Amino acid sequence: MKIDLTIAILALSSGLLLAAAFPVAEIGSDQIHATLYLPDAKQGFYRSTRFDWSGVISNLEYKGHRFYGPWYDRIDAKVHDFTYEGAEVVVSPISSTMGPAEEFQPVGYDAAKPGGTFIKIGVGLLRKPDASKYDHFKEYEIVDAGKWSVKKNRDSVEFTQTLTDPVSHAGYSYKKVVRLVQGKPQMLIEHSLKNTGSGAIESDVYNHNFLVLDKQAPGPDFAVTFPFQLTAERAPTAGFGEVKGNQIRYLKTLANKDTMSTSVKGFSDNARDFDVRVENAKIGAGYRVTSNRPMSSLAMWSIRTNLSVEPYIAIKVAPGGEFTWNLTYDYYTLPAKVR
Repeated sequence: MKIDLTIAILALSSGLLLAAAFPVAEIGSDQIHATLYLPDAKQGFYRSTRFDWSGVISNLEYKGHRFYGPWYDRIDAKVHDFTYEGAEVVVSPISSTMGPAEEFQPVGYDAAKPGGTFIKIGVGLLRKPDASKYDHFKEYEIVDAGKWSVKKNRDSVEFTQTLTDPVSHAGYSYKKVVRLVQGKPQMLIEHSLKNTGSGAIESDVYNHNFLVLDKQAPGPDFAVTFPFQLTAERAPTAGFGEVKGNQIRYLKTLANKDTMSTSVKGFSDNARDFDVRVENAKIGAGYRVTSNRPMSSLAMWSIRTNLSVEPYIAIKVAPGGEFTWNLTYDYYTLPAKVR
């Protein structure tokens, strides 16, 4: 299936996201309002092969603060991942998502022969073109996007994708529910992956967490905090950030083509360590994400337009089995500073 992204490219060509051009759902609680793009193989906002098609949050607002939105100015199919053109951040179709976007590692890619197929959960059955290693910045042919169903409610959206590969006999039923909690500034993302095929499913999934908090550039006003002492596996970009104690801090405000990235360890195999806080002292707002599953790895990436903390969860599901995991997002404001 050829992916036609003309509408998406045009919608972003002026730097404005035209939500009306794509299927969306609006959900709200007494404290939070959010807009989600819906998966659709022909008209959906995101139809590429890197990120999960479900749960793409284009906007979430709490107490006058906006947490998600476009971190790029336009989409260009000629770009690899992203680049800069003048004052613009230009992104490839494959990376053109937003919000707490999730990506699964491929299933069956190494075993597939060139011309054969492999699975990307949340995307579908993809074609392996040659003997090269998997590259998540590369767009693969979608052989079968599976069957998607969507149930919209006032405060939640439920997504289900089912897929069966008639050749390898691999298959799954994947369910995601994005739910706002009444009485709390809280969002739940609940997941279930059932293995309906004949072989084990082994993968991992991470949430990219494209934070665009009131369009504040990542810098010293931000702090990223964990409940454990950090050790850098890959040190933050020199001069841009540091790992100190239980925090990742910025040494300067990112601008122009600056990139600050790192990978860290120090977490245990207990889910209590899956606890990330991102706060901005200048505007007095932040979020916390926790999970009922432990982290398997932890990275962070940011440019001038977004701050992305990326916790991973390992997945292994036997035939006939089911794996579940939840993410809980708490949004909050900080106490006013005493002058």
